[in-house]
Amino acid sequence: MFTPLTVTVVVTGLLLAVWCGYASFRDQPVKDWHYGGAALVEVFALAQAVVSTVALAGGDRPAGEGSTVVFVCYLVAVPLCLPLTVVVSFTERNRWGSATVAVGAAVAAVLELRLADVWAGAAGV
Repeated sequence: MFTPLTVTVVVTGLLLAVWCGYASFRDQPVKDWHYGGAALVEVFALAQAVVSTVALAGGDRPAGEGSTVVFVCYLVAVPLCLPLTVVVSFTERNRWGSATVAVGAAVAAVLELRLADVWAGAAGV
């Protein structure tokens, strides 16, 4: 895994979560700028997926017995998280749409951290 890209996904995801959470707190719907931020996080998550897929194809494997399947599941889940919450936010054109994107961005950041943990062979796999 490429650690700077992992940090980038986590930091931008958390920044988006705070930004959309603040909009929800202020009773504001999701704006185009929020969707742009979600797209940026998604680009980083997709880049991480490509880098990790290339590493897996090159013979690198996560540390630990049987963790490759878990790693691939997280690798698929991270890029899917934000698009799903953005689609849900289209149906909620009020403060709850902003809250939905905020939660989706936070979940994407946490999934990315877990992805790095599985690659490193952390306990609990």
